[in-house]
Amino acid sequence: MRGSDRAHDNGTVIDADDEATIALQLGRPPRAIHGVGHRCPCGNPDVVTTEPRLPDGTPFPTTFYLTCPRVASLIGTLENSGLMKQMQDRLSEDEQLAASYQAAHESYLAFRAGLGDVPEIEGISAGGMPRRVKCLHVLAGHALAAGPGVNPLGDEVLELLGEWWASGPCVRSGADVVEDADPA
Repeated sequence: MRGSDRAHDNGTVIDADDEATIALQLGRPPRAIHGVGHRCPCGNPDVVTTEPRLPDGTPFPTTFYLTCPRVASLIGTLENSGLMKQMQDRLSEDEQLAASYQAAHESYLAFRAGLGDVPEIEGISAGGMPRRVKCLHVLAGHALAAGPGVNPLGDEVLELLGEWWASGPCVRSGADVVEDADPA
């Protein structure tokens, strides 16, 4: 391991290049990174897992944080389309979907519990789970990190996005944004 890498208690190593890429994606230094939760097919991290507490001690319930600006922009467009309301309506009408979403919430909490105990956010996951749909970014980040079949609404968001990576990486480490996050 290089001196500029950080090892975590689960053996995850945050490579300095990944950290630089994430900083470019976010437009600021990343905070409380635990590991790379998912890599885009282009090779860049697109989701990081974060510690349940920020360095200043603030509880941070967003365990799976989407970092790719291209995906974030596309998801913002989906949110503005009314998709969250449609999903919320389906959630209240479809018992099987509600049960799967509850299981996604429990999966999220179990993963975070493995990172540390933060009583202030006990039972709170993210994205509105398990009863609301309030942030598609979080649901997509969870779906990417956990894999298909864990978060049903996150899986739906990813399906709607298509191949966001097809035009190449959103950023290159040590460089500025390669292209505008707007695919149009």
